[in-house]
Amino acid sequence: MMKHYKHYINGKFSAGSEKFESFNPANGKPWATFPAASEQESNLAIESAHSALYKGAWSKLNATQRGKLIHKLGDLIAENASELGELETQDSGKLAVETKAQSSYVADYYYYYAGLADKIQGEVLPIDKPDMQVFTTREPIGVVVAIVPWNAQLFLSATKIAPALAAGNTIVVKASEQAPAALFKFAELVDQCGFPPGVINIITGFADPCGKVLTKHPKVARIAFTGGTDVARHIVRNSAENFAHVSLELGGKSPMIIFDDCNIDGAVNGIIAGNFGASGQSCVAGSRVFIHRSIHSKIIKLVKERAKSIVVGNPLDSNTQVGPLATLHQVERASQVIKNSVKQGAKIVFGGDKPSQYKEGWYFEPTLLDCPGQEFDCVRTELFAPVISAIAFDTEEEAIVMANDSDYGLGSGVFTENLARAHRVSAKIHSGIVWINTYRAVSPMSPFGGVKQSGGSREAGIDAIHEYTRTKTTWINTSSEPMSNPFVIR
Repeated sequence: MMKHYKHYINGKFSAGSEKFESFNPANGKPWATFPAASEQESNLAIESAHSALYKGAWSKLNATQRGKLIHKLGDLIAENASELGELETQDSGKLAVETKAQSSYVADYYYYYAGLADKIQGEVLPIDKPDMQVFTTREPIGVVVAIVPWNAQLFLSATKIAPALAAGNTIVVKASEQAPAALFKFAELVDQCGFPPGVINIITGFADPCGKVLTKHPKVARIAFTGGTDVARHIVRNSAENFAHVSLELGGKSPMIIFDDCNIDGAVNGIIAGNFGASGQSCVAGSRVFIHRSIHSKIIKLVKERAKSIVVGNPLDSNTQVGPLATLHQVERASQVIKNSVKQGAKIVFGGDKPSQYKEGWYFEPTLLDCPGQEFDCVRTELFAPVISAIAFDTEEEAIVMANDSDYGLGSGVFTENLARAHRVSAKIHSGIVWINTYRAVSPMSPFGGVKQSGGSREAGIDAIHEYTRTKTTWINTSSEPMSNPFVIR
């Protein structure tokens, strides 16, 4: 049975004028339809958010009341985490055990920012003028547009929606046209929650007209984007039309450095978790693995042995450890990059192709390539597939140089039992996140973001809420005397 989803605009569900099909990656067959937002529908979503912010009931709620609504939304997410996870799995191919757990944890982001809603404060300034009291307040920045990719839509939208609402803004969320089902179920929870119409609008559609309208609209004050660098460039250009604040959380080709003094089991687990978790479809995947030459062969052998027991299969099966990729394009791209890399001199240790037992679906084998250097397609290209490129190094200084030799700088990992080395190396790695003896850990309390072409913005953490406000400065003349003659300079 095909499912048919609708836009959520101004508190109402709308079928839309055009539709497109979404495919189940486990079998490659269409399973649902979604509305593709037209220019008119995209404009309506923005206008609804603008009206709700400046004219509607939302503008009359105090911060504590806003926080309670956000907390209630978190409760609904927690209660429906299993269904949200299964929908995301069916639409994206991610493992159900992972999507269900992540959906449940997403609720914590709403709880965290619900608690911060009435703790956004200004300050009194120690001004250098007599008889003047000067203070600052933080106001909502305005209408926010959130554009999220398919690979973790509930999580990546939460890092935008929750702080935006807590700060008092309204928002239009553009779900990815690839695998948007979970966010459309989320729209039903928003509707149940009781937010005033127009506060949260959820649509999907293609770059033109939907994305183009949302990023150029004159009533948009902030654009929060997670995705690829090429799309980000278009968004930055479009924002020149409305001067909206833009935050970018982009791709990655994250390094993992495995030193010879590491805990071997922990390092092997980190390599596997950092690359085969989420079937490699993570922007922080640690796909460049630098291993000290003295333990290089040992680590490669252990990863290979562990990989033999990895269960590739139906993502709804709780025994599956690696599911299909989200699109056929990803499978074809990974295959081509690996072929190119082998021609360049890389060696396939294991994997490298579509599993022979699956005639249907977009599956790809967990893969490890042993590379004699970094000038290989597999080392330079973000694949969004379970593919590791392993490279040997000799010295700490060499490892740091190699780790930083990338256009990206989102995540990184260091495995060492030497505390001084952990601090020393982490300080020199050019990335927004460094995990020491662990990998892919996240929290609503912890900022998330990168450097270089991974973007320079930060999401989550206490400071993120300030990114959704603008500062207003108020001057009060406390003197009993009238304001002095402006043409007399004292």
